[in-house]
Amino acid sequence: MPPTKTQVAIVGAGPSGLLLGQLLHKAGIDNVILEQRSGDYVLSRIRAGVLEQVCIDLMDEAGVGARMHKEGLVHGGIELLFGGRRHRVDLNGLTGGKNVMVYGQTELTRDLMEARRAAGLPIVYEAQHVSVHDFDTRTPRVRYEHGGATHEIACDFIAGCDGFHGVCRASAPRGAITEYEKVYPFGWLGLLSDTPPVCDELVYVNSPRGFALCSQRSRTRSRYYLQVPLTDKIEAWTDAAFWQELKLRLDDAGRAKLVTGPSIEKSIAPLRSFVTEPLRFGRMFLAGDAGHIVPPTGAKGLNLAATDVKYLSGAFVEYFRTGSENGIDNYSARCLRRIWKAERFSWWFTMLMHRFPEDGPIVGRFQEAELDYLVHSEAGRRTIAENYVGLPLDFAE
Repeated sequence: MPPTKTQVAIVGAGPSGLLLGQLLHKAGIDNVILEQRSGDYVLSRIRAGVLEQVCIDLMDEAGVGARMHKEGLVHGGIELLFGGRRHRVDLNGLTGGKNVMVYGQTELTRDLMEARRAAGLPIVYEAQHVSVHDFDTRTPRVRYEHGGATHEIACDFIAGCDGFHGVCRASAPRGAITEYEKVYPFGWLGLLSDTPPVCDELVYVNSPRGFALCSQRSRTRSRYYLQVPLTDKIEAWTDAAFWQELKLRLDDAGRAKLVTGPSIEKSIAPLRSFVTEPLRFGRMFLAGDAGHIVPPTGAKGLNLAATDVKYLSGAFVEYFRTGSENGIDNYSARCLRRIWKAERFSWWFTMLMHRFPEDGPIVGRFQEAELDYLVHSEAGRRTIAENYVGLPLDFAE
């Protein structure tokens, strides 16, 4: 039988919900996870995979970092390609030894799912019609349908880790919530292929034809992106058309090294900047995409979710161990200070690297001039590096 009472009810079994559940379990705090989709569906979602140190450390703290350290690729720099030339930003050298790790979000999610299954912790997949109740009291409840029956879980707290379209943020009182949003007039066409990467590090491309990104999942699996109009349909993009357009946006060295092959997955994702304030409504808390979305240009989405989870798990542990509500009272403000800094960087980097349909050629020249300044200035390179690897947590205190 599904549990009827727990300390923390977590809505959503994406990486933020699973990571929160694992950290709470390690601290001896009961939790139940409800997920609208099946486990296979959750694992089928192809997402980014550039991890900051805060995310790496939390995976280790949760006891699920072994495969990540074995298979993840540590990157000490990124390359910016504009005006037909590449310029390396030395992340490691400019930040006092910090790096990022490339490890697919799908693999991170798989590690967390398997750890939860191995520990026998409760998780309900295909939980339909989830609703949250009485979160403005000390006795919140979560109701859902599963297996043809209606179930209810009484809890001390609700963690809304159910994404941008989830029920938790939608259930917050409209008069108590402010939402900020910017929708960008293009999307990212992504292609995953079992081909060696075009470069050992990520290559961000500013081209007159539009943005491109050469990324990777392993030394034999690549992930590439092209900026495309929002009106484009995935059916219109054959593999051959994708590879041809990517070649047109690369430099000579990239074209020479590019290995093409059949796509494993292909999709078009819209870009938006979105922030909800606050992230707490009584005894319901929002974390991850439920509270904020960033354009993927700055690789901040998963890492911001991990920071939310770090603060939220710490607040819950403090409450259940000492009775102090300091952590839960300050959760929203602490997260939002860091969120807005990451949102700003992601917006700035997106504006710098993409071509906007309403802009004329002069804006492209402005971008190239700014990029030329940045890569030839130590202060400019350091600004990119510090933000890309993730600002220290004490910046948000």
